[in-house]
Amino acid sequence: MIRILVDPVACDAYGYCAELLPEAISLDEWGYPVVDGKPLPADLAEAAKRAVRDCPRRAITLRERKGSR
Repeated sequence: MIRILVDPVACDAYGYCAELLPEAISLDEWGYPVVDGKPLPADLAEAAKRAVRDCPRRAITLRERKGSR
């Protein structure tokens, strides 16, 4: 199970994350990322890793946990 986390203090609202992973990240009216906190489907794992890697402020992280919880 993978979840996306956003550090709102580190984020400068570039919006790359929402471009790379629109299935899981949207932008608010100021351009900051919004995530719902739900686990990502396995087929989005690579796109999520790319969004994390390409964030210029390193404000997006992934939390991976084994199991069904």
